[in-house]
Formats: sequence, structure tokens, C-alpha cells
Amino acid sequence: MKVLKFGGTSVASAKNIRLVKDIVAKSKTERIIVVVSALGGITDLLLNTARLASQQNSDYKSILKEIEERHLNTVKELIPVQSQSGILSKVKSELNTLETLLEGAFLIGEITPKLSDKIVSYGELLSSYIISKYFQEQGVSTSYADSRELIKTNDTNGKAVVNFDKTNTNCSTFVDQTDTQVLVMAGFIASSDNGNLTTLGRGGSDYTAAIVAAAVNANILEIWTDVSGMYTANPKLVKQAKAIPQISYEEAMELSHFGAKVLYPPTIQPVLSKGIPICIKNTFEPKKEGTLITKNKNINGRTVRGITHIENIALLSLEGPGMVGIPGISKRFFEELSTSDISVVLITQASSEHSICVGISIYDVEKAVSTVNRAFAYEMEREKIKPIIAEMDLAIVALVGDNMKKHQGLSGKMFSTLGKNNVNIRAIAQGASERNISAVVNKNDVKKALNALHEAFFEENIKQLNLFVMGVGNVGSKFIAQLRQQKKYLKEQLKLNVRIIGISNSRTMAFDDNGIDLNNWESILKNGLKADKTNFFDTVQELNYRNSIFVDNTASEEVAATYNTYLANSISVVTCNKIACSSEYSNYSALKELARIYNAPFLFETNVGAGLPIIDTLKHLVASGDEILKIQAVLSGSLNFVFNNFNDKTTFHDVVKKAQKEGYTEPDPKIDLSGIDVMRKILILARESGKQLEIDAIENQSFLPKESLETNNNTDFFASLKKYEAEFQKIYAAAAAKDSKLKYVARFEEGKASVGLQEIPKGHDFYNLEGSDNIVLFYTKRYPDQPMIIKGAGAGADVTASGIFADIVRIGNF
Repeated sequence: MKVLKFGGTSVASAKNIRLVKDIVAKSKTERIIVVVSALGGITDLLLNTARLASQQNSDYKSILKEIEERHLNTVKELIPVQSQSGILSKVKSELNTLETLLEGAFLIGEITPKLSDKIVSYGELLSSYIISKYFQEQGVSTSYADSRELIKTNDTNGKAVVNFDKTNTNCSTFVDQTDTQVLVMAGFIASSDNGNLTTLGRGGSDYTAAIVAAAVNANILEIWTDVSGMYTANPKLVKQAKAIPQISYEEAMELSHFGAKVLYPPTIQPVLSKGIPICIKNTFEPKKEGTLITKNKNINGRTVRGITHIENIALLSLEGPGMVGIPGISKRFFEELSTSDISVVLITQASSEHSICVGISIYDVEKAVSTVNRAFAYEMEREKIKPIIAEMDLAIVALVGDNMKKHQGLSGKMFSTLGKNNVNIRAIAQGASERNISAVVNKNDVKKALNALHEAFFEENIKQLNLFVMGVGNVGSKFIAQLRQQKKYLKEQLKLNVRIIGISNSRTMAFDDNGIDLNNWESILKNGLKADKTNFFDTVQELNYRNSIFVDNTASEEVAATYNTYLANSISVVTCNKIACSSEYSNYSALKELARIYNAPFLFETNVGAGLPIIDTLKHLVASGDEILKIQAVLSGSLNFVFNNFNDKTTFHDVVKKAQKEGYTEPDPKIDLSGIDVMRKILILARESGKQLEIDAIENQSFLPKESLETNNNTDFFASLKKYEAEFQKIYAAAAAKDSKLKYVARFEEGKASVGLQEIPKGHDFYNLEGSDNIVLFYTKRYPDQPMIIKGAGAGADVTASGIFADIVRIGNF
């Protein structure tokens, strides 16, 4: 014999009930007990009618009408017309009684627990009756079993305690005396020895099925619901969650207690002692395996079997010097909570005995605070104990697994993963069995916490990076193209799942929780919201994704000023924008410190040399204990391009114009030609070498005429270049006469830095630097005579985008 329980979603409609019949009918030889819940949503409607009636709100009648129509329509859809009369009459009679009960609550203006049980019981009473009649009409050998006669409890209403001796006898006797293949009965409801109707608590239909399965020594208990088993995490919050094929009773109890709603927590206890397996199955996908719950067979399996959570938690803290060394404080505290029928879901106490912290439902907070403050009023008046402190808007996240016991590093991995994603832990608890590690976090961090932990423990080391990209011009568009091209490679080879969640230019911005379609991003952005830097950040923070990275592809000072807000919220920053790192040293230092404090990488490799690994190499030299003695560099790909193409057969104006057109210069080419861009770069290298330096301390030996430097727009700037063409030709001629080439060189030595145009003779490392290439010479204690040289393309959208790309991969590998 086996017991099948079908939940509310499984019997929510006539269509679903037909699926239930098909599942039951497949067991043609084995006897079956079918336990059913109320039609989906009916229990909530019944509770709502009771609440409104007790408030003397006549709106309960319209809800009652909806309940009536749901049941009558279900009968009409399932039962042939010629057989409907008697069934409809019975259903209407029951609904009339329900109406009378609600009228009574309306008249007296209150509802007692006893009356509430009676009202809410009609959901299961009606569904089980209708389903049993439908089975009979379909030729299934079926009997109806009245749960009130079989399941016996005490007189407690709302969550009655089962009398197992009487219940077991009733169930086994009824089964023995009934010869039909299928027995249909209502879940959730029972009765006391006095004949009063009782209920087994919300979700009690699972419990009913387990009680019956144990009573009749069933071969298996099948819980049919709308998901294919118990999952590694809530699939509604963690899309990568997977069904767990097999799990132990103890693991299932932990998961169900900590919010895995697929199974009512008390369900396991009745079948555990008899070793009856439980199978969680999906009514809508019956061929899927589901989850089998048995004795522990995960001996050599995963340490963590599931990640779950409980929402709507509050922390109560009782603390004060009067608790230290005083016996009985804990006893009094918990007695008061127990007497007030307040369930404690988490306990933690400091070894100093100075405080006790418990987690309870937020709905019990007001009662708990009042009760405890009253109980300890004497101590509080004498300031031995502080008034109770309640922290709201929290949730509990828990790792569960039999094999977690004595497995080193799990707690560290859990807390490290949460810490890296700025999930603040308010309290922790771990039972002596080591089967569960729980952490109390802010409720707004639950989704991020679950996804981060699931990624760490279940996703085969595939790390998801969530990007928020600002700036989609030359560099930004190239970056997106590179990401689109390499997305599959990143996932397969580097185990990185990189998604762009948000994107913005100066006009519009767009977001997609599932990742923006990189084949259609331009159209998505065009039809997006009005761009706003504050709203962009607010959305990033509201989405609260793990491994979030803000990518700045702009040259905007306003955007650079927002880095601190991202870093302070544990959102990494990757940028090719040099403004932040070349601003006041105090700001640069503060950003680096924020990155350290909040464990949010701040990477800006492309600030110097585009995609060349200049800054990264410098960091490694310093980290390994080397000391930078001198830096000589050609750091402007733009200026190198200009002076490699300028000669006596061209004009300086035309060469600069070409450099701008091909994307080698900033939109305002004066930034490059004035030397300010190179000043920023050598400043950043000096700072990364460990030196405190401000940009106004750098000597700038500009080759541009004063009039060109003082222009306010590109039109005037280019006009000035034409005006001073003769001056530029003189500079070229002087270098050519010495068989030298013009290079714009940056130097840093003995704490001083300078930039300027220099004549480079043959044989020098800079002489043959072609096109827009950059070159850096690092003279260090380890490389005092022959410098470490880094050389390559140092300008252009493609190589800059690749540098951005490389920084994101670095973060992925942290």
C-alpha cells in the first residue's frame, strides 16, 4: 500500500484534478490512500471571510460567493450532467452550513479558534468529497474516508496534538474493513475525543498523509506538488537551483524547518520511526524523478545538500551586566516566550553571559517585547538588564547537510562568500549535530545571499559576474562586442558567467534582471529610461546582485565621482577613466581603502597603456618587495601616433585630425596634446609605486603654443594648430637634423615627475616605437641597469576594451 498526498496547486482546478486521477489510475493493482488539500487558494479565501465576518464587514459575502462558484463549477466540469444533482446538492448543503457559521461570526463580531477551525475545514471537506465522487464516476474503485473519524487529537484548536494510539487503530481498522482500491480523505482536519473538529496546522495535509502512512505501514509516502522535489535552493530565487535526487530524513527536516515550503516540517516524524520513504513528486511533470527521502545514504556525497531560508525574522536581544553569572536568567527568558506561545527559531548566547539573542517571527515581536520587559521589570528598573532590543526586517539563511559534520572550512567558506558580497551577518548559530549552519541577514540581502552561496557550493565553480556598464561609445561598444564573442569561452574555459544587467549612455539607460541581450543592446538602450547617474546607482543597489561590477567607459568627472558609493556597497569598479586615480591623492587613497574595507576590487589597468599589463606588472613588482628607482615611458599612444606621422610633407593639423578621427585621441584632442593625459598616467604609476604625489607637482614641458592651450572648443583649437604650423615644422626639423625622432616622454625619479616632448636619438629604446605603441621602462633594485620593458599598442578602442575585459576576468578569478 502507498499513500499519495496532493497539494492545493495539484487540485486547484478541474484540469489539475484530471491529472491527479491519471496518476492514481496508473497504480492498477496496489491499494492507495489519497490525501488531498483544499482547492488551490481556497484556504486563504476562507481565512479572509472569517476575518472580515469577525470585523462585521459584509464584504465576506462576496468572497463566500467566489468560494461557492469555485466548487460548483469544479463539480460541473468534472461530473457528467446526469450525475451532478446529488453531488451539487451535498456541496450546496455544506456551503450553507459554512454561510451560517460566518453569519454567526458577523453577528457576534469575533471569531474563536474553535470557530476558525470549523470555517477553514470546509476547504478540505469539499475538495475530498468532490474528488472521491469524480474518481467513482471515472470507474476508479474508490471509497471516501472521513478524516474526522480517523485522525484523533486533543482539543487544541489551530494546531492540535495527535493521539497516535487511537489514530493508528482507527486507520488500520478502516483500511482492513474497506475493499476498494482507492481511499480518498481530507488532509489537515481531525477531531478530538469529544467530537470537536480540530486542525493540524497550516500545511497539515502533508502531516495527515504521514500519519496515515505510518498507521497502515505503507511502502511509500508520495507528496505531489508543483515542483519536482526538494531543491538545492528556492528555485524562485535561485534560477540555477537543482532538484536533489535523494536526501536523508534529517536533512529534509532541517530544510523544511528552514523554509523549504515543499514539505510541512512535522511530516517526517511519523514515517521516520518506521523507515517509510517519502518521495516528493511534481503533479505536472510526473515522469521526473523528484526527491526521495530515506535514511542517510549520502555517506560519500556532497557536504552541503541544500541552502534554505526563513523570511520575516526579528532578533530579540536581552543583555546587561546583571545577567553575568546569575543562574536562571535564560530559563526565565525562554519560559516567558513559551508561555506566550512564541516559537524561537534561532538562539545564540555570548560566552560572557552578557547577552542572549533569539530569532522569532516578526509577527510575535510586539507580544514578545511586552512580555519580556514585564518579566524583567525589576532588573530593568535597577539597570541590571537593558530593555529588550528588537531588530526587524531580517531573515535566516542556512546551509544543511549530514556530511557537514567535522568538515573543515565550511563555516569559513560560507561567511567569506557572504562577506565578499557585502551581506552583513547579524547572528550565527550551529547545532551540535553540525548538520546546519545558520546566519541572520537583512531580508533585502536574501536573494543575493542564496545565489552567492549556491554558486559557491553547487555550481561547479562557475562564477556569475553581473556588470553595470556606463559608457557605450568607442570603447564601450567594442567591450560589449568582445564580451558577446567570448561569452561561451568564458563560461566553458574560465568558469565565468558574465552578464550585463545594466547599461547607460549620456541619454538613456536600461536594465534586465536576466541579462541584456548583447545582440540587441543598442535597440534596448535606445528605448530605455532617461539616463540618471543617481537612479542608475539606486537600481544597482536595489537589484543587489552578487559579484556586481560597475564598468566606467567614460571620461566623465561626474561618473568618476560616484566610485566611492559603489565601492562602499561592495560593488567592484573597473574603469578606463583616469580622472579618479589622478585626482587629489586623498581621494585616490580613499578609493583604494574602500576597496580593501569592502572587499570590492578597484581596477584601472587601462588608465595607463590601454590593454598593456603595466599597472598589474608594477603591482607585482612592489608586492614582491622590489623598489622602483626610475620610470621612463612613452605613455600616449595618441601623441606617439601623431609624431610618428608628422613630417615636413604633412601638416600638424591634419595629423591630429586623423588621430582624432581614428579614435586615438580623446574627443577633445587638447587633453592629449597638452600633456595632461600623460601627466595623469605618470602620476598614477608614481602612486602605484608607493609615492604620494599630486598632479600639480609634475613638470609639464608643453610644446603647444599658449594660444592653443587656452582655446575653449575643438574648432578654435584646430584653427590655432593651422596658425602655428611653422612652429611645429621647426620642432620637427630640429629633431630630423640630429637624426632623432620626436617622442612625448614621461619620467619619474627620486620622487619627481615630468612630461615633455624630447628628441630621441638612434639606439634608444624609444627610437623605433611605431604607430600608437606605448613603452615603459621600469628601473628597479632588481632591474637597475637593464630595465624591465613593457611595450605594445597603447591606444585605440579595441585594446582599451580588451584591458577592461582583462580586469573583469581578474575580478572573476579573485
